[in-house]
Amino acid sequence: MAEVEEKDLVEILSENIPIDLVKYINHVRAPLAGAIATFSGTTRDTFDGKQVVELRYEAYVPMAVRCIKAICSSARSSWDLHSIAVAHRLGPVPVGETSVFVAISSVHRGDGLDACKFVIDELKASVPIWKKEVYTNGEVWKENSEFMDRRLEFGKTGCVSKDDKVEKNRKTCCGSKVKVADANQTTMEEELLSHSELKQ
Repeated sequence: MAEVEEKDLVEILSENIPIDLVKYINHVRAPLAGAIATFSGTTRDTFDGKQVVELRYEAYVPMAVRCIKAICSSARSSWDLHSIAVAHRLGPVPVGETSVFVAISSVHRGDGLDACKFVIDELKASVPIWKKEVYTNGEVWKENSEFMDRRLEFGKTGCVSKDDKVEKNRKTCCGSKVKVADANQTTMEEELLSHSELKQ
């Protein structure tokens, strides 16, 4: 188990620290890996006709790291992977800069490409990282479309455990970004729900 954890690198970067793409690609590089699949999410300059100045990200870091590690574990249970690296920035991310980066190495490209798509889709749908779009004429907190699609599953389980298995076609890993707890119990998930409501 420790060997697998050494092959996975998950980092939530503090404000104003850019993502070093080469660092994460080098982390997953290996002689047995015939493929390195990557995804780089960058800030675009427009959205729905509005000019974007930057994106701003906030996260509940301990839970975000735990959820991303669970996503990596789920990916490993479905595809034959060597190493995984995931990095996400916090704070402002100007136009053209990378806010999230995923790198996955595998013996064959199919496994790496499929797993890379799975990891970024699950991260967007379920990890407690919030995004504000800042325009030249205002700003708004945005929910990812993957999270909106997952709303029907609101209230289901949070991050999967390391022992959970995922089928190759499974579309969920960490459930929703917020989880409703029992009425008499205060949890981190309830705090996340409150945090999310404050942004609306």
